[in-house]
Amino acid sequence: MRRIDTSIALGLLLTGLGVVFLLQTVLGVAFVWDIVWALLFGAAGVGFLLAFLGNRERWWAIIPAFALLGIAALIAFGRFLGEWGGPLFLGALSLGFWAVYLLRRENWWAIVPGGVLLTLAVIPVISDLLEGLAVAGALFLGMAFTFGLVYLLPPQEGRRSWALIPAAALLVMGLLFGVFGIPGLNSFWPVLLILGGLFIVARSFGWERR
Repeated sequence: MRRIDTSIALGLLLTGLGVVFLLQTVLGVAFVWDIVWALLFGAAGVGFLLAFLGNRERWWAIIPAFALLGIAALIAFGRFLGEWGGPLFLGALSLGFWAVYLLRRENWWAIVPGGVLLTLAVIPVISDLLEGLAVAGALFLGMAFTFGLVYLLPPQEGRRSWALIPAAALLVMGLLFGVFGIPGLNSFWPVLLILGGLFIVARSFGWERR
């Protein structure tokens, strides 16, 4: 039976290759190979998903599964997606890490790459609405939100208070870049700095008098 199965598989493979070459050379279908590679990557992605479904301890298989499925979609629809292809692939990678966290909450670390990749996927989408430094501000805010989730989401063993440090730092950076990037507000920053400096000086003199 194994010989027969191998012969059938080999015969189908040769037949498929023949059809591909026929379509490409005779009919001039140039994108046939894109479909073939998309099917191969998609089959590999499904294989990793089946490996996980067969044994839930193989949670790691979810990450390459979503990555390979993202590559398959990118190859199959890349010519139609244009500049949306990159965000699609990054979004697929992000979904893989989020799935790892949602299925096993002890894998809280997956929130970080999942959030960062999701932020990187969104930035090209909103870049047309923002300019210059505002794009960097959105990037920092997305990463701040990611570390905020590391702290806020229900933990297995106590709060992860350390996540507040990078979240706060990234939030400040995001707000600074975001405000600097908004047209028309740049002229207000010198005024705010002057007022802040005068306030600190006035408070210092007030404390000394007391």
